[in-house]
Amino acid sequence: MFNYLTAGESHGPQLTAIVEGVPAGLNIDIKKINYQLSRRQKGYGRGGRMKIEADTVEIVSGVRNGVTLGSPITLVIKNDDWENWTKIMDPINPIAENLNLKENKLAYDTQTPRPGHADLSGGIKYNQKDLRNILERASARETAARVAVGSVARIFLEEFEIKFTSHVVQIGEVKLETNFEIKDIEEFNALAEKSEVRCVDTDVAGKMINAIKTAKEKKDSLGGVVEIIVRGLPVGLGSYTQWYKRLEGNLAQVLMSVQSVKSVEIGLGLRASGMYGSSVHDEIFYNKKGDSKKKNFYRKTNNAGGLEGGITTGEDLIIRVGCKPISTLNKPLNSVDVKTKNKTKAMVERTDNCVVPALAVVCEGCIAPVLAKAFTEKFGSDNMDEIKRNFDSFLSSKY
Repeated sequence: MFNYLTAGESHGPQLTAIVEGVPAGLNIDIKKINYQLSRRQKGYGRGGRMKIEADTVEIVSGVRNGVTLGSPITLVIKNDDWENWTKIMDPINPIAENLNLKENKLAYDTQTPRPGHADLSGGIKYNQKDLRNILERASARETAARVAVGSVARIFLEEFEIKFTSHVVQIGEVKLETNFEIKDIEEFNALAEKSEVRCVDTDVAGKMINAIKTAKEKKDSLGGVVEIIVRGLPVGLGSYTQWYKRLEGNLAQVLMSVQSVKSVEIGLGLRASGMYGSSVHDEIFYNKKGDSKKKNFYRKTNNAGGLEGGITTGEDLIIRVGCKPISTLNKPLNSVDVKTKNKTKAMVERTDNCVVPALAVVCEGCIAPVLAKAFTEKFGSDNMDEIKRNFDSFLSSKY
């Protein structure tokens, strides 16, 4: 039920994802997957890699004539930059001898770990002194595969009028202070897509861009906070009956696994810790004359962010995710050579200096399979016709 594995290195031949449990009978529009991949590559502050890659997906199993079969789906994203790394990253053959100066540095200057990266801890864990064996897989390039998987899950959820949006609320010290009431998801999406930093306030967006420019001039990096909103989720996804079924935990786990992410908040999050309960908890109302069978029970506030007791409430799912500044700096920090143990400067890889706008898109992609899995656990997972019958039956039931 929307379980998946990803494989591949940042500068290897390709990224691969195998997705298990996608129901049979789902129409797959590959353009929608490629659109999400293109969104991930945008954003002010991205580095040179985005100028090389033009991510598109190939589907090599589990789909026939544009329709899912119910068997595992294999997604492939070729790395266009692979042609520049064949002498160094060949899966079978040793590093070539005829390297130029740049290639020689990339191949052998790999033993000075970057503070904040997986280089040192990964090198110790896997007993590797060539830290390229760590950084290639630890790289955020892997998120392209997760966005592709998430796109398949989004296509599934869209069949049930479930919609996603996201925006940037902070980069560095620049914050979006206004709390927006999102009346129309599509209109809000359009505002975010117009912005180079996915900020819906043009004045604040300009300040964010200036902050990124300043960081780049200093050869430094910036982190920030993004907000993801999912609208249209029915009541009852997830469960309180076991810890591993609580949807807050599942969502937080997948988001905390995204490279550079250090915090996740649902609804008010940490802000609720300093408030009275009477100001935090969302009062419940019932609309006896309501036309919507999904929303007879409703709340006038959504401080819980759409989740109570590990279960969706039917309100918008609202999640904020914070990421640290990216760990590769063009003005490198102090480090130690893992072979000689001598003091030195950390290695420098090609890098972005702010990934926050892209993080918003990645987080959308990462939570989609979690939500799709919870949806199929409640309404069935074999084929689309059965799932839709179960879903319609649930909506028509009285409580």
